[in-house]
This record gives sequence, structure tokens and C-alpha cells, in this order.
Amino acid sequence: MNPDMGVPHLFRCPISLDLFTDPVILCTGQTYDRPSIEKWLAAGNLTCPVTMQRLHDSSVVPNHTLRHLIEQWLRLGCKAGPDHFETINPDCGLITLRHGLESPESTLVDKIHLLGRVQVLSVESPLKCAAFLRLGFLPMLLQLIFGNVDSRAPSTPSPDRVHFVDQALSFTLKLLDFGELQCLNTLKEQSKLASFLALFEHGTVTTKISLCRLLETMSSSFETKELCTMLGRKLRLLQGMILLLHQNPEASEAVIKAISSLCSLEPIREILLQEGLIGGLLAYISRTKAQERAPAVLSAMRLLEQLLGTEQAKEAILDNPQGITSALVDTLFRVSDHEGSESAVNSLILLCRDSSEAREAALKAGALTQLLLLLQSQCGDPTKTKARMLLKLLRSSKPYNMQ
Repeated sequence: MNPDMGVPHLFRCPISLDLFTDPVILCTGQTYDRPSIEKWLAAGNLTCPVTMQRLHDSSVVPNHTLRHLIEQWLRLGCKAGPDHFETINPDCGLITLRHGLESPESTLVDKIHLLGRVQVLSVESPLKCAAFLRLGFLPMLLQLIFGNVDSRAPSTPSPDRVHFVDQALSFTLKLLDFGELQCLNTLKEQSKLASFLALFEHGTVTTKISLCRLLETMSSSFETKELCTMLGRKLRLLQGMILLLHQNPEASEAVIKAISSLCSLEPIREILLQEGLIGGLLAYISRTKAQERAPAVLSAMRLLEQLLGTEQAKEAILDNPQGITSALVDTLFRVSDHEGSESAVNSLILLCRDSSEAREAALKAGALTQLLLLLQSQCGDPTKTKARMLLKLLRSSKPYNMQ
């Protein structure tokens, strides 16, 4: 065959870079020429050459669709372009997009453009997402995001790299809504874990929000619980999340949801408490108490209430008396947020039940007035019942009796 005829990238084996003679599909969804992949496996390799995923099955199956397209291309005198084959087989256009994204010849600008086309297709036809999953887009995207990051590089990534990562993470999260969470286990590799941390430390706020959403997704499945635990033990990540909660209101909702998910794992919850999670939550609630519809204040209140079931959390909040005033007492009565009020009441009951110090701090902060206002409001009966319990608890305390 004339080497100058321009074999489409779609028709080249990613190992030999030659025209496929016998295309076969590996369990990762990648297609290789049979002689090339058999030689790879015979050499003792147990990973996919493109994605580097460990193979749970080394068998291959023929890619009849690709073989048929190559035969048509040859019959047409090697002149037909990718658009011609898309009319024959709808998946062909998606395969072309995937090969373009994977190709080392594609620049970051090219990949941003290709990924933009992928996202447009997924919006125009949600059923395309199933095709993207079937064609192995998810492991490919994870490799592009986490497989090419130098975790030791202190320099700021290029604007094109930042743009591509943000786009790729956004589409990855969209695909994960359709399942295939086990693909995330490729991040267990130490190099990819390091890449995750590097992206969180040096990425944009958008990148960090997406990574928090990815953590939340991992925690939702038993298949990825081990991976979630591995990331949750990375102190740099936990410290970075708490710092983000302090510094960036835009990211607060995603951060709080991710932290809530990690708190379901007891060892990680203990580390988060040691690293100042309570202080971060109190500071966030205090900053947003004047905003009737702050994005994640209710989630923060609920997480605080959940954590106060532990002695470690109670001690942390008692070490910060202002937290009782600004974060809990001041949110007891919020005209448009009765759910937040109920959570504040529950938290104060947990704190004050066994602590005279907490009762004194609550009284000094004006808890009685706030509770009386709450009882006169339109909040639900369960909230009023708990408010009366707290009122009784506070009225029995020494400072109140001395008034």
C-alpha cells in the first residue's frame, strides 16, 4: 500500500500505527490489530496499552464494524473521509472523535474543539451518552485528565490545559450519571492519585468543584469505596477542602457535599475533625447567616448536627465559644429557613444536654429570645417540640435561675 495515501487515524492500530489487518477489541473497549495486541500480551504485559488499565480479562473479540469500514474505504480507492462512514454507521463519527482526542498528534486546542463537539452531541441526543460509554470514552477521559499531569511541576498549567481539564471533568461527571463507576478505580494507581492531588492544589475553582463532585460520586458506590478511602486519607486533600470552605463561597456547596460523603467513613471523619472541620463549618455558617438563601448553609447545618454526635466535635465547638453565638444561636430563627432552624435546635440540644458551659454560652448569646420567636413562627410542630425541649433545658441552668 502506498504510504502517502493518508490512512485515517481511525483505521490505524494504536500500537503499530499501521492500517488494521485484523481489528479486535480488548475488555477496556480499545481496538488493536490482533498481531500487535497478541505480541503485547505474550510479552507478559497485563495492562491496556492505551489506557494502562489492568486487564481483568485478556481475551479479545473481533471488531466487525471497523473491519467493514476499512474494507469499504479500500474499495472506494482510499478516498472517502470520516464523514462518509458516519452516514453508514452512527458510531463511526463518535469513534473518530475518540481517536482524535487520544491522538498524540492532536494539540490541546484540537482536543478542546473535539470535546466541545462531544458535549454538543450529548446535549442534542442524551442517548449518545450510552454510545460514548460503550465506546470507552470514560476510561479515555480519565487517562487524559489524570494520566498526563506532572504532580511535581510547580508551574501554573497553560490556559489551554486548564480549559481542557475543566471541559473533560464536566463531561466525565455527566457520563458517570449513567453508571460505569468502576472505571474510576483506575485512579487507584499512585501516579493518578498524585495527579488528582496536583489538580486540586493547583487547579481553578471550577476544577476543584468538579473534583469535589467526583469525590461525592465515588462515595455513593460500594464499587469505589476503597478508592474514596484512599483519597480521604490524603491529608493534603482534606486540608485543601477545609481551606476552600473558608476561602471560596462559590465552591462551598460542592465542598460540603464532598466532606459529608467522606464523613460517612469514620477514620476520615476523625482526620477531618482534627484538621479543623468544625471551625470551617462555623465560619461558613457565620458568614452566610445574613443570606436567607445561602447555597449550602442548610447542608452545613445538617453536617454540623451529624458531627455533634461525636465527643470530638463537641469539644471542638466548645473550644470556640463564638461558634455557639454566631453559628447556632443566631440561626435559630430564620424567617424563610425553618429547616435550618430545626437543625440549629437539634445541634444546641446535643451540645447543651451535658455541658453547662454550652448552656451558659447559649444564654449569653440570646438563645431564649430566639427560641420564643421561633415558637411564635410558622415552623412545623416537630421543630416547636424540640424548641420547647431546648427552652426547658436552658431555663434549668444556673445563670438563668440567678437572673
